[in-house]
Amino acid sequence: MTSRFTLDHRLPDDYFTTTLRADVLQGLTAPTRSLPPKWFYDARGSELFEQITHLPEYYPTRAEQEILTRYAPEIAAATRARSLIELGSGSSRKTRLLLDALTAAGTLERYVPLDVSDSALVQAGEALCRDYPSLRVAATVTDFEHELPVTDEPGPRLLSFLGSTLGNLDTAQRAAFYGILRRALSADDTLLLGVDLVKDPEVLVAAYDDSQGVTAEFNKNVLQVLDRELDADFDPDAFDHVALWNAEAERIEMHLRSRTDQTVKIPPLDLSVDFAEGEHLRTEISVKFRREALEAELAGAGFTIRRWWTDSRERFALLLAVPSR
Repeated sequence: MTSRFTLDHRLPDDYFTTTLRADVLQGLTAPTRSLPPKWFYDARGSELFEQITHLPEYYPTRAEQEILTRYAPEIAAATRARSLIELGSGSSRKTRLLLDALTAAGTLERYVPLDVSDSALVQAGEALCRDYPSLRVAATVTDFEHELPVTDEPGPRLLSFLGSTLGNLDTAQRAAFYGILRRALSADDTLLLGVDLVKDPEVLVAAYDDSQGVTAEFNKNVLQVLDRELDADFDPDAFDHVALWNAEAERIEMHLRSRTDQTVKIPPLDLSVDFAEGEHLRTEISVKFRREALEAELAGAGFTIRRWWTDSRERFALLLAVPSR
C-alpha cells in the first residue's frame, strides 16, 4: 500500500510562519482591515468547519454532494480521466464519488491531491490506498494559488476544485488563479468547478450565521490562531461575529466587529492595532455566481464551459470547462 502513496513537499520549512506574518501585517495595516480565510483551518478550525457542513442552514455541502451523486458517472464518461487532480483536497470525502465513477469507467490510474496540510494528505491518501487497491495516490504539499506541479501526471487529466472555494477569491485573484490553471492544463484536460449561486439573501446569511453559533466560533477561532502562532493578545470575546450580504459585489462577507475601543499587540511584527468600537475586521468573502457572468469570466481566461449541473433546488452548480482551442 505504501508503495502506491507518495508525498511530495513543495513548500519551504518556514512557509507558514512567513506567509502568516506577511498576511497579518498586510491585512491589519490596510485601510479596510482583513485576513485571508485560509488561516481559519488549524485543527480546531477544521473540526468546526466539519460541524458547519452538517448544520441545517449550511446547504452548499449537501447540494454539491447531491450533484456529484447524480452526475459523477456522466463526469467520468465525459472526461475519461486517467488522473484526478484535486485542489485543496482536505479529507477527500466528496472525492470518493468521482473516484468510484472513474474507477467504474475503467480509466483512472492516479489521484493527485494538492493541499497545504501534509497531515490531511497522509490521512486521506493512506485511507484511499486501502479502499482502492489499484489506485496510485501522488499527494503534494503546495500552495496551489501560486503553482500547480501536475505536468507529469498521465492524461487526460480532470482537475477538480470543489466546495465553492473559488468564491473566496475576489475578481483580481480569480483572474490570476485562472491563469495558473490555464497554463497547467492541456487541450485534452478538463476543469471541474463547484460554485455557489446567487439566491435569497436571507438563505445566504443564515448559512454563514447559524442559530447554534458554530460559525461564530469558527470565525473567532482565527483570532486564537493569531494568539498562538504570533503571540498576539486578541480576546475573541471582545469581538462579535457578523455575516453580511454585499448586494453590489454579490457576495457574503464574514467580519469580526470590535465590541469596544481596544488595542491589540502582535510582538513578532512590532505591531499595535487600534480597533474602534464597532470597527470591522473582514475574515472571509464568499462570492456567489450567476451562470452568464461566470461563463464570460471563464471565457476571458481561456476556458469554455461544456456541462453545467445544479442540485434539484438550483442552489449550487458543478461545471465542466475545457481549455479554449
